Amino acid sequence: MTERPDLDQLSADQLRALATELFDRVENKERALVHRDAVIEKLTHEVAILKRHKYARRSEQLDAVQGKLLDELIDSDLAAIEAELDQVMTEEQKAARSKQPPKRTPLPPELPRTLIHHEPENTQCCCGCQLKRIGEDVSEKLDYVPGEFTVERHIRGKWACAKCETLIQAPVPPQVIDKGIPTAGLLAQILVAKYADHLPLYRQERIFGRAGLEIPRSTLAEWVGACGVQLQPLVNALRDVLLEHPVLHA
Repeated sequence: MTERPDLDQLSADQLRALATELFDRVENKERALVHRDAVIEKLTHEVAILKRHKYARRSEQLDAVQGKLLDELIDSDLAAIEAELDQVMTEEQKAARSKQPPKRTPLPPELPRTLIHHEPENTQCCCGCQLKRIGEDVSEKLDYVPGEFTVERHIRGKWACAKCETLIQAPVPPQVIDKGIPTAGLLAQILVAKYADHLPLYRQERIFGRAGLEIPRSTLAEWVGACGVQLQPLVNALRDVLLEHPVLHA
């Protein structure tokens, strides 16, 4: 425990700094409590569902197909919880988090590729010299149109000044899932198929397999959970608009 300071011995500036620090601590604790309550509520709900379908009467128990739907729900919720944790964690906590990065399988080389180049708008150094291209960073994103997979190959050139050793590179384009391989189009396809067309993820897994690339159902569920977190501000805004009406029909 930290020793409580003597407030009578502190100056006005020190009191302001202490008050600011205390407010920050309270805000962080409130965020942590809200997140913890949400996690507990989700896990409690899932445990209740599992107990019901394990110990309920035979007529209420799940068959194999229904079990797949429950697995998808749990995987999506776990992915959403992971994404929410990343948002509330500090940089020090993220660095100390001992999470083994998953080994990603390279995208099949036979898939058609579209080259997208990202270069700086200006290749003139601030010192007046002309920058020289010394290399590039390449990242691949998986895209999908009905029936066909394609790959977006993003190439970000590296430009350096030989005189002052300045390095310039175009910024990484924003992504729905940071460092993920799916494009926004592929994620939109999965979400629309699941929630608008009522196609469970295990059926989409088979559809993607016929298109030439098998994406595990667990991976699809993780993407759905991560998208849910990213779409939460839109859900909150829609909720506020709906609650402004005196009557809602459903």
